[in-house]
Amino acid sequence: MEYTPFPSWPDVAPRLIAVAAGREVADLVIRGGIWVNVHSRETLPKHDVAIADGRVAYVGPDASHCTGSETQIIDAAGRFMIPGLCDAHMHIESGMLTPAEFARAVIPHGTTSMFTDPHEIANVLGLDGVRMMHDEAMMQPVNIFTQMPSCAPSAPGLETTGYEITAEDVVEAMNWPGIIGLGEMMNFPGVINGDPKMLAEIAATQHAGKTVGGHYASPDLGPDFAAYVAGGPADDHEGTCEADAIARVRQGMRSMMRLGSAWYDVESQITAVTEKGLDPRNFILCTDDCHSGTLVNDGHMNRVVRHAIACGCDPLIALQMATINTATHFGLEREIGSITPGRRADIILSSDLRELPIEMVIARGQIAAENGAIAVECPHLNWPDTARNTVHLGHVLTSTDFEIKAPSGANRVKANVIGVVENQAPTKALKADLPIIEGLVEGEGDVCQIALVERHRATGGVTNAFVSGFGYQGKMAMASTVAHDSHHMIVVGTDREQMALAANRLAEVGGGITIFRDGEELALVELPIAGLMSDSPAATVAAKAEDMVAAMEACGCTLNNAYMQHSLLALVVIPELRISDLGLVDVRTFEKIELLEPLA
Repeated sequence: MEYTPFPSWPDVAPRLIAVAAGREVADLVIRGGIWVNVHSRETLPKHDVAIADGRVAYVGPDASHCTGSETQIIDAAGRFMIPGLCDAHMHIESGMLTPAEFARAVIPHGTTSMFTDPHEIANVLGLDGVRMMHDEAMMQPVNIFTQMPSCAPSAPGLETTGYEITAEDVVEAMNWPGIIGLGEMMNFPGVINGDPKMLAEIAATQHAGKTVGGHYASPDLGPDFAAYVAGGPADDHEGTCEADAIARVRQGMRSMMRLGSAWYDVESQITAVTEKGLDPRNFILCTDDCHSGTLVNDGHMNRVVRHAIACGCDPLIALQMATINTATHFGLEREIGSITPGRRADIILSSDLRELPIEMVIARGQIAAENGAIAVECPHLNWPDTARNTVHLGHVLTSTDFEIKAPSGANRVKANVIGVVENQAPTKALKADLPIIEGLVEGEGDVCQIALVERHRATGGVTNAFVSGFGYQGKMAMASTVAHDSHHMIVVGTDREQMALAANRLAEVGGGITIFRDGEELALVELPIAGLMSDSPAATVAAKAEDMVAAMEACGCTLNNAYMQHSLLALVVIPELRISDLGLVDVRTFEKIELLEPLA
């Protein structure tokens, strides 16, 4: 199916003017609502909104002058009329859904604009994968703007991806109609050190007049941070504390505060506004990563706004952070982010400004959802076979592929261990004194094995290491082809036989997540598109994801959203310790380190 571009302002300006002046009648009028004006930060009762050709033509106390017999009337009945919510930074693939099914899931929650970075699929399928995501995004009845991925691989020399994104790819993509800017610049050491490739990508984006996304995952706010900002990134979502938020806005960046399925970084940063009194227009709310269960059961950007309000933020300020602030940041203030003349008619009706029940969603002038039920079609792309056949192991894996051989003559050994931190993206670099049994190093206590299985080029490569924090017990293993950002296969387990079963199962189904215990498959989430997404409805995927969470708990894991932690164990741009196809990586120094060390 081909997408039909949404009419631009010049296409419809004559009619918008005529409707506002009363010379023509509106297509739709919302009567008697409380106008939430995010430009002036006030609520104005007893206002009407007149809409023509999918855009706002008039907002005022009485739209009867542009209302006719053919005008559709919606009675707001004194409810708040709120701009459609914007997610400023997110990865659709993290929902385990295609853009169409993601849109279908979030529209009833009031999200009408998304700024997406498809760098997950870029690592698997390269520029072709980005184009597929872009094309399906453009087919949707809401605004999905695509950021061209900047870093595939995220850390050159420390991982091998299925494809690499080049500066030439960035130049090409900047001409696509739905590209809004450059995705998060994760290779912050590259920017700091003046890497020509990174600077070429940034230059191409700025030459196109578009926004460069940031990703500065370091606690160092000194000269390195200043160097990164000087390199061009305009925002950052990796802050975890108040000092991070303050530093970013003081240096001219937008501080993006995220509440995803596993990232709880709003409460610790929003005090920069609520207590320190910094200008809130430089703060933006986003999700970054939300899995399907969160979308179905808890919400999307409405969840983030409610959380910000619960953290002490004024509701109107929180709404600015999820609407006009985002639009302004991306140069779209004349298109989205407010209920004002000329803008796309993306409007939420809600009876409560704090609890934010989403009672009706209007997107581009059409009723898109009402009382939680979708009311529009979300068309699918015809995904080709090349996107559905992406798991290539090279051979059938056995338990021997997961063996960690011990140094000769030793009884115990010291190992570097990845330590999972609940509800945060960073890990800890830990050390553990582990036993040796029959010449192999074994996990002990809360320390179990982790393996990265190469799946893009069928090399048969397996990197083995150790991880702690999941609390797994018994003989089990969990495998996933969602393994940010290189998206090989991550297998975590307490038993090598179960690890082999889980890995081979994902090769069989074309990707996804599976959990085995004592030779039995406890849960399976099939993700056949790039090993990252399903084109099934969100509720179907969420139900399987719930089974996965239950299976993790049955195996002893009690971490909140532990799957998100699992999927990030290969993300070699966030400290402290990660695994890649090239070995164990200390992200504090961006160097590979040995798994085993001599006992002191």
